[in-house]
Amino acid sequence: MPDIRGQLLPIYLLVDESMSMGSNIAELEAGLNALHAALLAEPMAAAKVRLSVIGFSDDAVLRLDLADIRTLTDLPRLAKRGRTSYAAAFAELERRIPDDVKKLKRGGYQVHRPAVYFLSDGEPTDGRAWEPIHARLVDRARTPAAPNIIACGIGDADAETILSVATEPRYAFIAASSTDVGASVAKFCVELTKSVVKSGRTLATDSPELVMNPPEGFRLVIDVV
Repeated sequence: MPDIRGQLLPIYLLVDESMSMGSNIAELEAGLNALHAALLAEPMAAAKVRLSVIGFSDDAVLRLDLADIRTLTDLPRLAKRGRTSYAAAFAELERRIPDDVKKLKRGGYQVHRPAVYFLSDGEPTDGRAWEPIHARLVDRARTPAAPNIIACGIGDADAETILSVATEPRYAFIAASSTDVGASVAKFCVELTKSVVKSGRTLATDSPELVMNPPEGFRLVIDVV
């Protein structure tokens, strides 16, 4: 058996770029830069993760291919555009994750189940077309690398929909309706950074786990639906 170079956690940030996100795209970009800085300050944790960024609206656009964040000088820009196709978002993950995991394994790494951080501020504009694609994506019998999905809803996002997107109830969070959307984005980014750093740290222990707590101002969906 070939030597294992190390353990890796592939992380996908799947973010809503629809027109309704408006000026909050800037908050997301600031959050990405903060995540980058935090991981550069935590080289042991950063060494354990690989990050990809995908923006979705009418279609899904790869903003950052799965990368070692320590090698990057800056993170990608996002773009306000179009509507909110959940189907496009999950189809992109369905195509991309198995190939990414195979590539990492060919590189000699032991790969942990990918983690997807999903953020949306509204209902899908393509109805329920996303549901069968999502079902295939998270089907572990069909796809051994099926990801864990942490879903966060802000603005006009529907709690039940967010609960359906998350792979476990403990991974579904909704912002309080009274919270400003820009503030919700910023708080999501703060918790995202904590989650990635903490999860990366656990890979160096005997008990690796995906760590995620509700962002400030968010609640578990299971408590509100």
